[in-house]
Amino acid sequence: MWRSNRDPGCGIRDAERLRPERAAGGKRREAAPASESAWGRGPARSDKCWRTVASLLLFLSLGFVGACRQDMHNQPKYRGLRASAFFADGSSARPLVEGTVARGTLQEDEAFFTGKLDKVTVKEFPFPIDAKVVDRGQERFNIYCTPCHDRTGGGNGMVVQRGYKQPPSFHLDRLRQADVGYFFDVITNGFGAMPDYRAQIAPRDRWAIVAYVRALQYSQHAPATDVPGGDPTKVPQQPAGGGHEPGKH
Repeated sequence: MWRSNRDPGCGIRDAERLRPERAAGGKRREAAPASESAWGRGPARSDKCWRTVASLLLFLSLGFVGACRQDMHNQPKYRGLRASAFFADGSSARPLVEGTVARGTLQEDEAFFTGKLDKVTVKEFPFPIDAKVVDRGQERFNIYCTPCHDRTGGGNGMVVQRGYKQPPSFHLDRLRQADVGYFFDVITNGFGAMPDYRAQIAPRDRWAIVAYVRALQYSQHAPATDVPGGDPTKVPQQPAGGGHEPGKH
């Protein structure tokens, strides 16, 4: 076995020499504070480790704080229909103030928007009716009304032919004498098997449809004298043989 030739007591003497102690018989130096190394040359190794760990944790925590920036994501507000402990009724959704009207939906003209005045259907249109309005009404009528009422207003539309409940004909005396506001109210709110069309048809277009319904009613009961160009009942008859006289080509 290899053995060092170095004096085994050297290490002890070196330690004694490095330690600031006095000669034998002298007083020993007091123990170094916990924050100071045994050699008196700075903080102990354990203190250095703890300081390093603390610095590392502080650095990491600052990194997490920066990564979790929320800006306006976290706000002091309620989500829709969430409960609330602040209000007496326990609801975060608050009722609208009485009389609140959404912008652009103020309906001051009662006759125009409801077809009524003081809950009575109006007898006159709320704006002048001309050929352009009637043409617009015909267009809207053919889109929304003909599936049930057919193009003549007789109530035999295609869905009726396939089993849907048949509506009354517009040419009944009862409906010919009905106020224009009545038709507008039915289009707006529905009636019987007929659903409402307030969402699909704007108020002015509803009035245009009513104007066209009046034109349809008049077309089936107009006197011959009102037909431009003469009496439609006196249409010239076509000669026999497809309109050609015998012996001529």
